[in-house]
Amino acid sequence: MRNLARMNNVVLQGDVKKANYKPQMLIEYTQNPFIEALPPIFSEDDVLNRFIVKPRISERDKQSETNIRYHVLKRVKNFIQPLPIHFEVERRLSTLIRRGYLARNPLDKTFFERIRMLHELREDEEQAHKYIDERLNHIRSTADSLSIIGISGIGKTTAIERLLLMYPQVIEHEVYERQPFNRTQIVWLKIDCPYDGSLSTLCKSFFKAIDDLLGTRYLEKFGYLNRVTSTMLLHMTSLASMYGIGVLVIDEIQHLLHAKNDQEEMLNFFVTLSNTVGIPTILIGTSKAQQLFKGNFRQARRAASDGAIIWDRMAEDSEEWEFFLETLWELQCLKTRSELTEDVKRTFYEECQGITSVAVNLFILAQERALFDENNEREIITSKVLKQTAKKDMKIIQPMLNAIRNNDFTAMYKYEDIMINLDELMMNHKQNTAYEGRIKAAMKERQNTLEFKRQDLIEKLSVEVMTMGIFDELSVIEVQKLIRRVVNNYPFEIDYSVLKLEVVKQLISLNSEKKENQAKNIKVEPKLLPLLTIREQALKRQMSPYTLFEENGYVKNGLNEFYSLGSEN
Repeated sequence: MRNLARMNNVVLQGDVKKANYKPQMLIEYTQNPFIEALPPIFSEDDVLNRFIVKPRISERDKQSETNIRYHVLKRVKNFIQPLPIHFEVERRLSTLIRRGYLARNPLDKTFFERIRMLHELREDEEQAHKYIDERLNHIRSTADSLSIIGISGIGKTTAIERLLLMYPQVIEHEVYERQPFNRTQIVWLKIDCPYDGSLSTLCKSFFKAIDDLLGTRYLEKFGYLNRVTSTMLLHMTSLASMYGIGVLVIDEIQHLLHAKNDQEEMLNFFVTLSNTVGIPTILIGTSKAQQLFKGNFRQARRAASDGAIIWDRMAEDSEEWEFFLETLWELQCLKTRSELTEDVKRTFYEECQGITSVAVNLFILAQERALFDENNEREIITSKVLKQTAKKDMKIIQPMLNAIRNNDFTAMYKYEDIMINLDELMMNHKQNTAYEGRIKAAMKERQNTLEFKRQDLIEKLSVEVMTMGIFDELSVIEVQKLIRRVVNNYPFEIDYSVLKLEVVKQLISLNSEKKENQAKNIKVEPKLLPLLTIREQALKRQMSPYTLFEENGYVKNGLNEFYSLGSEN
């Protein structure tokens, strides 16, 4: 029961869609419904548009009372800025999924042979674990795997979850090329490694993730306590084939270090997961997780056959840090706009060391300190404010930041979560990654393009008109759709007040039109079925039908009738 309780984590869930088959640019991806049903290969612009999260802080927000602005500042926590490493991870993910399906084409006869043999093994489950490796040698479907290792707070989990959500999670197939093809495809599955590092619990997390997604009961069926890990692997293999799982993401793999299993057994598990189960795997962990790959180079190489991404902090003199900080700095909600001077830049980096989550939190807390500091009437972020914020509000992480700041490797070993591989090649991997000119240009251009400004205008208008509270028949989506249409039909240079007037005029018209249509479509209640009519009214009002039956005289009050009869006598 304790193991099951530990698995009650919220499982990342994406969209469920009907299959829509698309022509493929590459010949090896054709005639494979699992690949053809995926979204087209994303361009850099696609990733930019879908990945970026820049909370809106309007002029109205900035003029609000201090207590209101304190809440507005919390929006900055959602800030996500695409960086070169995000594009690298997206490319790896895209190829892992597609190439993993090449050997698991559901139209290929070997696919059905695999299903048949797995069924035979499951029929003889009690003995299957004794010869499972020998039998599965005939149906192996080797898939690539990727490891992403980086310090805590750098954004690994946020990035991979946002990239996964760019794909539908479940695709329902019915007909392919005019032939019946009734299948449910799971494009991706993400699970967290259990804190106790138990491989058995990890298998059960796999079953639970599918149960949460599809409403099945595989955990109950395949994960009870006397199952051995190899037998559960058999069932994982079967489900992976049945549902065409595209990629399995396992986060927090450093927890495996807490397990009693030796490291070689753990690596064997991941290699088997990839080679036998046939699912491409992505292993994500903090720098502690590197200890898993130190002992057996051959196994470590297989556990990361598509390479490893070492996600280090941003360097102070890098263009990506400069761009990240400039974009973050725009999200101010203070009386006076603080300038990003060279002195402020140096102090900011000194206090966050290029770690994404630390930088965002420092920016929020520094503004909060400026808001409530009686000696800072203009509400300015200065180097002094940043230092005070780091010292007092972020005191708990100072020992870890000091270890990084001073390159104190002894202290870094004490705080293993922030430890990056000391191997020179690994240390320089991120720094040597080319900052691709096209991506950089796209980032810079994004803020200056007309489309981005239009989007900003649409959001501003949406907030203003919705606060009027007069469009009671329209949903937020309908309002935004109309505003988008109006904004796109007018030149960008048009006066804002004229544009707002036109938006309000059209919204009033649309709101009235919906009211009229609803009035016309009111159904006349059937006179011959009064009880059904009353029942429907009760359900709409979330009342007991009995209460309305009584109010309308269809249910007699027995006690009152008894008294009335007594009085007559």
